[in-house]
Amino acid sequence: MNVLPTAPFTASMPRITEDHAPSAPVDVLRTRYSAVIFDMDGVVTDTASVHARAWQQLFDAILVDERLEPSEPGGEIDRSPFDPLGEYRTYVDGRRREDGVRALLAARGAMLPEARNDEEPKAGDWTVQGQAATKDGFFHAELKEHGVRIFPRTVDLIKRLQTAGVPVGLVTASRNSGVVLAAAGLSEMFDEIVDGNMAAQQNLPGKPAPDTFLECARLLNVPADNSVVVEDAVAGVQAGVAGGFGLVVGINRDSARDRLYRAARTSCSTTWESWTSVHCAMTPGPWPSRASTPRTNRAAKRC
Repeated sequence: MNVLPTAPFTASMPRITEDHAPSAPVDVLRTRYSAVIFDMDGVVTDTASVHARAWQQLFDAILVDERLEPSEPGGEIDRSPFDPLGEYRTYVDGRRREDGVRALLAARGAMLPEARNDEEPKAGDWTVQGQAATKDGFFHAELKEHGVRIFPRTVDLIKRLQTAGVPVGLVTASRNSGVVLAAAGLSEMFDEIVDGNMAAQQNLPGKPAPDTFLECARLLNVPADNSVVVEDAVAGVQAGVAGGFGLVVGINRDSARDRLYRAARTSCSTTWESWTSVHCAMTPGPWPSRASTPRTNRAAKRC
């Protein structure tokens, strides 16, 4: 069990008396927070790697296509192969597909046209929306071939939170959450789910905006400042901080610790009192056996 600076979770044992003793070992999880809201890809399910491969297929094809235009007249486009680790985490992870296309291409000095509002995007269309649909096809192909793996320690934590009566939510930019959760056997795991489909229906902006997390907290009937957000993406950490959540936990899945800390600092306010704690835990799960150095407060003081 990891001891964070604000001690979000503690384990306790029931009182044993001469008249009563548990028939089996009991490990009760306690927290001072009202709810915990998890991201899906890279936190609960190991689908981040599936997404990264799908994005790599998409961008490697787009970047060598002669139809790709520079974002500025006379500008140069960086057409080098897509980095499925660094660029995926920085520009794509946690965002809606369309936002991911825009963000990566902008970083490369390129752009795609937008589809007309009255057009139904089709895979292969030379638009932001069409290429986002193409990526979705790559994702489903990868999912069919490789399946869905889960992070057992995260799932175990969710079960312990449920046993302790703590509401648990899921927020994901994915519009395939139902398929992914069903394949992982986790369809009934969460009290409330806010995914890409709900966000589109309610016109909720995606991460790094906090709206989807705030909607999940509303559905759980808990205040954001007394809830925990668990994320592995830069955009997700930024969303948790921007939403004023009581604790934002960054899961360091790929040695992205500094990137997660920087995401928190760029989203933080200038006053100590309004700082939202961010703790970057180490792999393989969100609550390692030994706490890492809590550098969060020092980062806050520099803001």
